Amino acid sequence: MDSPDQTSPRQLGSVIGAPIDALTWSEALARISTWASVRQSRYVCICNVHSVVTARQDPSFAQVLVQADMATPDGAPVAWLMRKLGTEGQERINGPDLMWRYCGEAAQRYESIYLYGGQQATLNILERKLLAQFPGLKIAGAYSPPFRALTPEEDAAVVESINASGAGTVWVSLGCPKQEKWMAEHKGRINAVMIGVGAAFDYHAGTIQRAPLWMQHSGLEWLHRLCREPRRLWRRYLVTNTLFIVHAVSQLAGLSARR
Repeated sequence: MDSPDQTSPRQLGSVIGAPIDALTWSEALARISTWASVRQSRYVCICNVHSVVTARQDPSFAQVLVQADMATPDGAPVAWLMRKLGTEGQERINGPDLMWRYCGEAAQRYESIYLYGGQQATLNILERKLLAQFPGLKIAGAYSPPFRALTPEEDAAVVESINASGAGTVWVSLGCPKQEKWMAEHKGRINAVMIGVGAAFDYHAGTIQRAPLWMQHSGLEWLHRLCREPRRLWRRYLVTNTLFIVHAVSQLAGLSARR
């Protein structure tokens, strides 16, 4: 299903060692659209602080990011560090907004998408909301995987279902790093662009409340999530945010020294 890539050459920056694409919203959407139009098997990682810190600690996950066809700067700190490193005006390109914007464009093209992940009840609500908002959108299929690992036979059936659906994109909501590793394992098997979008299904379905716009625009969405789920997230944010600051300061200091 692959064909020569007609998109613009990648410009990669290193964010505490993780390769992240320097790009605009329009470029990100255009790349996915181009690949999806011919159903190329590719995957896109949406990288926040947790992602880039995990990549420093887990070599196998770091390799997943290296092999990604696109890695967008999610998280205000990631976009901020890219601007400090020379990518002027780099915006935060996050999963929920990328999914919503893409679905809006896909609806105008009557393009098919596939939803993978989340609970079945969430998928049911999400499908209704997407179709109500984007009448031209085609949802070719949706699958809520069990919490256990799929058997080889089950996995093969899922791959066959996705490929037979005709979907150009597969939106994957399994959480980091599970979704990224799943996409990497299925590259070359699934004939579509896979995009890992974290909690986007829950946000758009309304099963989890997203931060107010002012918090999103101020880089405080992580604080909203922490306040809503302190027991589950306090350790993650305390440890990963602290490590990110340490590594970012070290990277900036090294850049200054070279200059």
